[in-house]
Amino acid sequence: MAATILVADDDRAIRVVLSQALGQLGHNVRAASDASTLWQWVREGEGDVVITDVVMPDENALDLIPRIRERRPDLPIIVMSAQNTLVTAIRATERGAFEYLPKPFDLTNLVGAVERALAEVKDPARLEAEAPVAEHPTTGPDALPLIGRSPAMQEIYRVIARLVNTDMTVLIHGESGTGKELVARALHDFGRRRDRPFVAVNMAAIPRELIESELFGHEKGAFTGAQNARPGLVETADNGTLFLDEIAEMPPALQAKLLRTTEDRSLYRVGGRQKIRVDIRIIAATNRNIPKEIEEGRFRQDLYYRLAGVEVLVPPLRERPEDVDPLALSYLRAATRQAGRGPTQFSPDALDAMRRYAWPGNVRELRNLTERLALLVEGEAVQRGHLPPEIGTPIARRLEQPMPGTDVRPLKDIERQQIQKVLDEENWHRARAASRLGVPVRTLYRKIRAYHLVRSDPGAREV
Repeated sequence: MAATILVADDDRAIRVVLSQALGQLGHNVRAASDASTLWQWVREGEGDVVITDVVMPDENALDLIPRIRERRPDLPIIVMSAQNTLVTAIRATERGAFEYLPKPFDLTNLVGAVERALAEVKDPARLEAEAPVAEHPTTGPDALPLIGRSPAMQEIYRVIARLVNTDMTVLIHGESGTGKELVARALHDFGRRRDRPFVAVNMAAIPRELIESELFGHEKGAFTGAQNARPGLVETADNGTLFLDEIAEMPPALQAKLLRTTEDRSLYRVGGRQKIRVDIRIIAATNRNIPKEIEEGRFRQDLYYRLAGVEVLVPPLRERPEDVDPLALSYLRAATRQAGRGPTQFSPDALDAMRRYAWPGNVRELRNLTERLALLVEGEAVQRGHLPPEIGTPIARRLEQPMPGTDVRPLKDIERQQIQKVLDEENWHRARAASRLGVPVRTLYRKIRAYHLVRSDPGAREV
């Protein structure tokens, strides 16, 4: 349906693009370069949907959202921001934004958000008042070490923002070292249970014969050596969050007992007959393929369904090389502050080599590297020669080698390398590169995002 869309952004190019794209769909678009004009339109009753940037010349749009919500609670607000941090996503959601989109945004995603907003405005159920949510005090965008500007991390930010003030059970997937516990901590630290315990349990680190007692506690005399009753970790997490890391390592015999806890938030201590109630949020994580574990009889299907209220995938670092720069700089500066000395930046050549490295140990490996560099490197900047030798073998060079046991390479690897090669040869002029590759510019942009391509020459100018 045709609607009036209010757009506020101090970037003229964005105003023009949105006006043209939404206008072609039959919508009437009013665009402003400041927050005061947007607020005037809202007070006058204009608009069916608002699209606004966060940082405006006269006011931060996050401070404007509550006033808009108070004046027109049925007006959906879509927030865009180049400050692509978890804090921004959560603040926008907590203050009542309908959707948060990081910049640079995908036009298809934005149009889809507008269509969803218009559809929900037609649904009277959406107009029910929502209880205000207290915000988590923060000191800046790096208040949590969950850092990233890749599309995958931005999606994780949006999921966290939607879930922080719910008790939804969450199952986090990802390789070892990707930061699964950081996601769990963010869900706790920004939620309404943040002042309560966060109890992290690594199932792989507890001897199997002790897991039941450690988790659920025991009564006096329950077994040899149980001289006193003791609550378990589940009880310790009462009113807070229980994080079960490496959940697939839990013995099948205990999975039934955990299933009861996930279903009705109750437990029995080892040797006990009294049901104990707990008020906890459960978050689990695994680096295993759970459907395969279920198929092979090592994991209960009903427990999986209980844990997977929402599933979050944390991709490996090699699939999001654009996150290497902000992560490396943040970790390096934190390590330098702790050591009281050391470099505070990386040379462009060093960052280029790090973006091309596969990072088998993921974010954990990167963090350990920066801590060593802070202690060992003299001078202000880490140079390429300071990095370990294995980081000198970039992903692009590895793709030139055939897969083990065959002379055939995957087509996607060939396509990725060819696109990278042409972009570099054209100094990242996308129009010329698209012409040489024989594809539309829009398709080239999509391929760049899909393959997470970055410039081989850090001094090249992207066009």
